[in-house]
Amino acid sequence: MLRKLIRHPATQAALAWVLGSYLGFCYRTTRWSMAGHENVAAHAAIGEPMIIAFWHERLPMMPMLWTKVRAEFPAVAHWQPHVLVSQHRDGRFIGDVVARFRLVMLHGSTSRGGAAGLRAMIKVLREGSPVAITPDGPRGPRRKAAEGVAQLAALGDVAILPTAAATTRHRLLPSWDRMMLPLPFGRGVLVCGPSIRVARGDTAGAVSAIEAALNAACDTADAWAAAKPGIETRRV
Repeated sequence: MLRKLIRHPATQAALAWVLGSYLGFCYRTTRWSMAGHENVAAHAAIGEPMIIAFWHERLPMMPMLWTKVRAEFPAVAHWQPHVLVSQHRDGRFIGDVVARFRLVMLHGSTSRGGAAGLRAMIKVLREGSPVAITPDGPRGPRRKAAEGVAQLAALGDVAILPTAAATTRHRLLPSWDRMMLPLPFGRGVLVCGPSIRVARGDTAGAVSAIEAALNAACDTADAWAAAKPGIETRRV
């Protein structure tokens, strides 16, 4: 009975509202910095759309990246970021949570028959807006990228921007991806690494480079957070 209640659409909508409100509170009460400003500037200067990639575990913090980019790069304030989420119930729930942060949801996948998702994202990129992907989502394996993100970069002829985030106050959830949930009143960093270009015909070979870049972004974010006073990391 409890499981049925939790899965009810009305319950899911209420939970999404609560979680979205909580994340918004965390964003507002956290002092944010950006590392790799120049890596975004190279694309923003010419209004070039890109693929924003990050590991699924950092998803709760990444909507803040759009707020930071809009504030620091007024020339691309018109960008309408689209986020790929799975058609599974969990994906729809995540979509309901992050949609409040001026993000547009695209339901699909970069694997398991994701041709429709790829076509939708290519259309968005050609219209001039960026798309965001978690290459190991929605269910892992953790930090193992599906080839779809490389295929999208090659077909859309756009760069992949590897990103990550971390906060000095957070909880590590007991989920498959060890998701980092921010807590309020801390300090946070948004990391943007050097962009990656993928040549057609080399998508499989590019996957390892994408994984390495995303891991490096996470390492940079975690090292930044660890160097700040008052760090609070707990597992729940």
